[in-house]
Amino acid sequence: MWDALSSGSWVTAARVRAVSAMVLAATILAMLLLFVTAHGTLDAMGRPLGTDFSDVWTAGWMANHGRAAAAWNWPDHYAVQQAIHHDAAVPFYGWHYPPPFLMLAALLARMPYVWALVVWQGVTLSLALGVVCRIAPRRGVPLAALGAPVVLICLGHGQNAFLTGALLGGGMLLLDRRPWLAGLLLGCLVYKPQFAVLIPVVLIAAGNWRAFLGAALAVSLLCGLTLALWGWPVWAAFIESLTITRTVVIEQGNTGWEKIQSAFSAIRMWGGPIPLAYAVQGFVTGAAILTAAFVARWGGMASRATAVLAAALLCTPYVLDYDFVVLGIAIAFMAADMRLRGALRWEATILASAWILPLFARQVTAVTLVPLELIAAIAVLALAARRAIALDGAPHPGGWLHRLPSLRDHPAAQ
Repeated sequence: MWDALSSGSWVTAARVRAVSAMVLAATILAMLLLFVTAHGTLDAMGRPLGTDFSDVWTAGWMANHGRAAAAWNWPDHYAVQQAIHHDAAVPFYGWHYPPPFLMLAALLARMPYVWALVVWQGVTLSLALGVVCRIAPRRGVPLAALGAPVVLICLGHGQNAFLTGALLGGGMLLLDRRPWLAGLLLGCLVYKPQFAVLIPVVLIAAGNWRAFLGAALAVSLLCGLTLALWGWPVWAAFIESLTITRTVVIEQGNTGWEKIQSAFSAIRMWGGPIPLAYAVQGFVTGAAILTAAFVARWGGMASRATAVLAAALLCTPYVLDYDFVVLGIAIAFMAADMRLRGALRWEATILASAWILPLFARQVTAVTLVPLELIAAIAVLALAARRAIALDGAPHPGGWLHRLPSLRDHPAAQ
């Protein structure tokens, strides 16, 4: 059994297809039940369909009706949500995003709520799926991608992780061949900047200045458009809202510690004080950025992309389980490279575990206080660094990486 786990021989194509098909069937059934049992824009439990999408559509509606800056005012935002859903008891979902995302929200809010939700999830899921299929152009990949448990979680929340994954994955895929376009895609992450903290460092480490300038251009254009549309008040409102977002959402964990899979959340979940949580998060963020920069400088395309996507999840104190769509795309990069150049020991088992974890990670974390998806992101980043050293010829930094099995340890190399 131990040999099967370390070699990954138990991860067969037939098993991947079977599990993917079962999860995909459950996803389709869950979505059908959600909409069939809905009444108006609310589900059977009285929550907005797509839950988190409620704050996006509401903010867009407010922008379209001359109240853009008020979208960051929680009482005003909630009052509009209550009116939209025709229910004073509807749960509140706050709007925390920077103004560039408001432009997309305003476009979506020009459609009826339910249709906007369907279009939003359908288009962004298609974009993420397209990126995965370009990374790993094989017949079974669409099923494995659509059957990933994190897809069900993201769809249920009406969230934006498909878009985040498509931008990050697409940017890393195009970085060598079309650096300007890659930079533009990566710059669009200004809509959710906590996942772009490492991008400037990575691009500088890789020496890709065209991508760096492309990203800077995208950020400048998007921010400039928001100023042209709504002026400085939207930025002032966003900046003012950061304090309450930090206090209520991040530090107090009102979302639920089991949902937030960050180093900061882990310390708070274990009863640690806020200063300690920030210190640990700072260490993890710094280590993740340095590791991604090392792989970006010395590793091949697949190792670099895997490292950047995994590190992006580790760099923020506020990353939820649905955001691990990004880790799914990192898995696609590494799985494609494993098929091309062979697998190292433990890679298949760790990647398969990371793929299935979102199905039960929230529940397990709530009971055991073990942040499984945080551990998975760290493990995938470590695998990317090891692969860069073992296969891409990156210089060996010594330390803990020295103790990881190398290529010669794998049965395929015997």
